[in-house]
Amino acid sequence: MEALIEEYGRGYELLREAVEGLTEEELRFKPAPDKWSIHEILIHLADSELVSTQRLKKVLAEDEPLLTSWEQDVWVKNLGYEKQDREQHLLLFQMLRAHMQPVLVHLTAEQCERVGVYEDGARFTFRQMLEYRVKHVRIHLAQIERVKEACRQSQV
Repeated sequence: MEALIEEYGRGYELLREAVEGLTEEELRFKPAPDKWSIHEILIHLADSELVSTQRLKKVLAEDEPLLTSWEQDVWVKNLGYEKQDREQHLLLFQMLRAHMQPVLVHLTAEQCERVGVYEDGARFTFRQMLEYRVKHVRIHLAQIERVKEACRQSQV
């Protein structure tokens, strides 16, 4: 659990490293019309963190709370991610992760096994949810690298 909490705490730093030195053109490059730009990925990560932080806290505070899903592609489209302030969203991501750190550091084994239940009946422990938060950043870091490579290829 200690390594998981440590990586969770480094999420913001890893994102900053991934986009360091990129131009605005690179950040806004879309590898295909239906694919996300790095800018949109970063906004998505902040929104996802906002939703997930609330879920994590519900699982710790309530007995088997109902956890609602969200439609990420609809958020990208209908909330105008391309017009949103990337820096504000990165700072939001940083603050949400920092906000959870003191909670995570003091978790008990029992708290790690608390359960949240999704609308479809799927059940996840707090630990599983935290593992996914770490995995989610990894998934999008890999996606950022793919977009950077596609951008380089398009300039050749």
